[in-house]
Amino acid sequence: MNTGRILLVEDDPGIRKFLRVALEAQGFSLEEAATGRDGVAKAATVQPDLVVLDLGLPDMDGKQVIARIREWSQVPILILSVRQSEDEKVAALDAGANDYVVKPFGISEMMARVRALLRSNRNSAATIPEIVHGELRIDLVRHEVALAGHVIKLTRKEFDLLAMLARNAGRIVTHRQLLSDVWGPAHEHDLQYLRVFIGRLRAKLGDDPTSPRFILNEPGVGYRFLD
Repeated sequence: MNTGRILLVEDDPGIRKFLRVALEAQGFSLEEAATGRDGVAKAATVQPDLVVLDLGLPDMDGKQVIARIREWSQVPILILSVRQSEDEKVAALDAGANDYVVKPFGISEMMARVRALLRSNRNSAATIPEIVHGELRIDLVRHEVALAGHVIKLTRKEFDLLAMLARNAGRIVTHRQLLSDVWGPAHEHDLQYLRVFIGRLRAKLGDDPTSPRFILNEPGVGYRFLD
């Protein structure tokens, strides 16, 4: 059974009711807010393990809510919105959201994203020496990667890129976030550079981009390490 407190910031009472039934059936406890202002206040008072946030709130844009929460908290934020343009997704993720689901949504996908974010948050809160994903082992101390017991030789940048994706398993990491974190803020627009390194990583890991085991492309937005 799942555990965790989820804060749902959504002005549509029908969606709130639907998600309350679905989330509580999975063992989660739920707090609700119908406005951005109330959502920010409850994020501070109830200290949720995850925030599910609509962007189109009656009193403020959801990206403002993200910015307010990020001033003091790194709680995972999952966007749930009818806005489906790449620009909207990138803007929300760059503002500090961790994942993005477009309405209308399938409840199975929604629950999978919720579980992935909660797992990732628990892992990031702890100091972990290695990340294991099936046959892939990433030793964060020795900077060593092995696949099915065989060491894969990666450059320092390739390792840093893979490690950042793996630390955020299940989350979308935007192009800008990857470029800024691995290469520095001066390179945050060098998208072709990132594509080359992702291609090299996939080749060394034997990861077919048409049927990925490890790195999934989120077109126009970024990449997700499959959880």
